[in-house]
Amino acid sequence: MSELLHIACPACGAKNRLPAERLEQHPNCGRCGKPLFTAHPVTLTDANFASIVEGTDVPIVVDCWATWCGPCQMFAPVFEQAARTLEPRYRLAKLDTDANPQTAARLGIRSIPTLIAFKHGKEQKRVSGAMPLKQFMQWVEQAADR
Repeated sequence: MSELLHIACPACGAKNRLPAERLEQHPNCGRCGKPLFTAHPVTLTDANFASIVEGTDVPIVVDCWATWCGPCQMFAPVFEQAARTLEPRYRLAKLDTDANPQTAARLGIRSIPTLIAFKHGKEQKRVSGAMPLKQFMQWVEQAADR
């Protein structure tokens, strides 16, 4: 019998249960029918942060950023490319700290970009600053698999 994973739908927030081996089969949400993984980072907000991050058994890496931040803008394509490679083993998500001040404060964001790895809704590791793709991929593997 396969391990059942809880996956929060990025579109409607519904919790979906599916066997781990189904992750690679491009599963859709049981409620809204939209894909659970799109090979693009999920947009997090004050409203959906808890349901997405705390409601998903797949490790999640959150990029805390802001539109005015030069290093954030330079790192955005790296993060996007990593999402195409890492999903569905990991979910990548972005949190605009200016647009979502409650969540940014709750996370204690003091500099951006800040990358935070979560597993089962609990913070595992964080790092501030942008990095090249290869270094970021290594950091994700180490941080999220603790």
